[in-house]
Amino acid sequence: MINTFLAPRTTSSSVNFASLFLRLGFGLMMMTHGYSKLTNFEGIAPKFMDFLGLGGTVSLGLTVFAELVCALLVALGFATRLTVIPLIIAMCVAVFVVHGSDPLSSKELAISYLVAFSAILFMGAGKFSLDAVLFGKKSDRY
Repeated sequence: MINTFLAPRTTSSSVNFASLFLRLGFGLMMMTHGYSKLTNFEGIAPKFMDFLGLGGTVSLGLTVFAELVCALLVALGFATRLTVIPLIIAMCVAVFVVHGSDPLSSKELAISYLVAFSAILFMGAGKFSLDAVLFGKKSDRY
């Protein structure tokens, strides 16, 4: 038992569970950030950072799309590798632009999201996802 727990190798089921936990945990947590921006959209938009030169309203709309819609799709495991890209971009902007000159303590949450979403990009959705149900080969589902 202890050898199995401490073994350096991984099984496909452990990777699939890890992917599920990462997707659900970070996807659902990110949705809370997007939802708060959506519910306070009118108040936040005038002072939201215009990092693309398109205006604060468009930048905020893109951020809400990433943090709410894309985070939900990541949590569900639907088009995961595609929908995680806007989240990675949003977290790169948060880490390197918005909090670029701030101390580490101010940007560590955004860094944590960036690391988790990058891991999801490389791992994929895993077996316990809508991607596996809709697009997986029969041999991949079992």
